[in-house]
Amino acid sequence: MTSALPPIPELRQRIAGGALTHASLIEQVLEGASAPAAGHVFTRLYPDAARAAARHADAMQAAGVPMPPLAGLPVSIKDLYDVAGEVTLAGSVACQGEPPAPRDAAAVARLRLQGAAIVGKTNMTEFAFSGVGINPHYGTPRNPADAQVARIPGGSSSGAAVSVALGLSVGALGSDTGGSIRIPAALCGLVGFKSTQSRTPRDGAFELARSLDTVCAMARTVEDCLALDAAIADTPLVVRRRDGVAGLRLAVPTSLMFDGVEPAVARAFDRALSCLSAAGALVTELPLEELTEIARINAPGGFSPVEAAAVHRHRIGARRAEYDPRVAARIDLGMSVGAADYIAMQDGRRGWIARMEAALQGFDALVCPTVPITAPPIDELLASDEAFFKANGLLLRNTFAINFLDGCAFSLPCQAPGELPVGLMLASVRGDDARLAAAALAVEAALA
Repeated sequence: MTSALPPIPELRQRIAGGALTHASLIEQVLEGASAPAAGHVFTRLYPDAARAAARHADAMQAAGVPMPPLAGLPVSIKDLYDVAGEVTLAGSVACQGEPPAPRDAAAVARLRLQGAAIVGKTNMTEFAFSGVGINPHYGTPRNPADAQVARIPGGSSSGAAVSVALGLSVGALGSDTGGSIRIPAALCGLVGFKSTQSRTPRDGAFELARSLDTVCAMARTVEDCLALDAAIADTPLVVRRRDGVAGLRLAVPTSLMFDGVEPAVARAFDRALSCLSAAGALVTELPLEELTEIARINAPGGFSPVEAAAVHRHRIGARRAEYDPRVAARIDLGMSVGAADYIAMQDGRRGWIARMEAALQGFDALVCPTVPITAPPIDELLASDEAFFKANGLLLRNTFAINFLDGCAFSLPCQAPGELPVGLMLASVRGDDARLAAAALAVEAALA
């Protein structure tokens, strides 16, 4: 299978109507997972468990038993989530030989409780430490959006995005520390939902940066993302749906988020914004100079390097040669940062969040390109550290601002047919997930 699956409600209708069974769907997916187009997408498959979940869902269907939305449907999980009895590799070879996980990660256990057919673990940037998606150990999944040029899928949830784009899952459990859900969703033409961090438990997820790590998912539609969120979050969102985008208050930041934007991204974004404005959305340009302060507050080192250094200091000391050198270089940035500087970063961030929340009062969402570039070719970034780190910085810049805010965000595809994927990011402050979801549903419908 190399084409997208329909959204979950449509799949449910087809199964209810007898045109498809859960079991036959899983067989299609497992066949597709071994096809050449799915190269480097999965690091491990779970065919027996997926088939068992599908058979159970078919039995429930036959008995007329109400089913959870994900029951019997194929879902993938990122390689950084614990599965009982397995070593969690997190896209690395440096963890091989370490003790296996004693239990499933909380999010994985919740997916199983919902009856999801977990088809496999997906490839990722080593230790989730890059927005590019290149992995020198397990290969790099090719972005399906371009049949001619092998382009990056985005990261760190690279295999997660490609599993959805190829129709090998209805949704993918990933994570988002600086954009790792929204970047690959944007580059692969999907919807990514970075929830407020506290919504979902991080138990059993391999840490990158505990101040920023968010357990979340991507899918083909906002509705499907909300189905996944409801399965893994502590409390499902209660979304009061809007009747269109009329009156939706959108803030477009005039600082930072549009620096270095590619013409193709600018065209797609402007076209989307014009569409929303014509449909009655109230678009306001906002200076939001606070965004330019992130680099200063996040120095020295940065939260991700500093907190990753704490996670890796013993392992990298013993097994450094097994690390991706580009990942090791970023971890090194945090090794020499002292406690006083780290506490100052925390204090600076806390004050910045308060000022940003005040600046965004009165708006339903901040809106900007998810990333300012389209997906670069893989070979260009493999060949040059300079090109790699330049692309990585651009890919992470806009999305990271929302992690720094401890906010919530959706990335929605906004490109025209035949164009490389471009993401439109809708973001808001922490705890505003339900209202933002209502805005995202309305914007998605308007852009369609």
